Amino acid sequence: MNLFRLAGDVSHLVAILILLMKIWSSRSCAGISGKSQVLFALVFTTRYLDLFTVYISAYNSVMKVVFLALSYATVYLIYMRFKNTYNSENDTFRVEFLLVPVIGLSFLENYAFTPLEILWTFSIFLESVAIMPQLFMITKTGEAESITTHYLFFLGLYRALYIANWVWRYHTEGFFDQIAVVSGVVQTIFYCDFFYLYVTRVLRGKGKMSLPMPV
Repeated sequence: MNLFRLAGDVSHLVAILILLMKIWSSRSCAGISGKSQVLFALVFTTRYLDLFTVYISAYNSVMKVVFLALSYATVYLIYMRFKNTYNSENDTFRVEFLLVPVIGLSFLENYAFTPLEILWTFSIFLESVAIMPQLFMITKTGEAESITTHYLFFLGLYRALYIANWVWRYHTEGFFDQIAVVSGVVQTIFYCDFFYLYVTRVLRGKGKMSLPMPV
């Protein structure tokens, strides 16, 4: 494992912990898209179906369990524990517009036409667009709390570091995963505008990140 992948995994973990601590400490999930969190839980579930059948390393197995547990804990807090604070009226992104093409693409583009491989491919494609309901929600409301933007920043940083990981592996190992790389690049592109707003507004001390409202 190289430093870029380790840093990417840490950034991913930090992002999820920031979100969980925000919900737990405020006793509120206001401003958080439950739909995005359900999609991320689906991503981890379909990707880690090999948890008990394929062993790569203790680190790999532990991280799989951690991400699965934290993703379902987040969904539980949003839809069960603090459901009265969930802004369902603003979380209106049509997730079927993501799921249908992702499912179709998973059957068309994969490395082996087997159930586990198709589901793994599905998880890769879905992860690249799972954040869209959250970004749509921020755009709809016109602002986001700084803690939510910190979550999104570390999530975007995780993807950017994984691109560096893939570049490193290509140059040192000759390894290239076309599906993962293309999906990762697409996902990182979604964060580009957010990164600019994060640096120019949130890091300058504003409590919330306000977005320009559509005319």
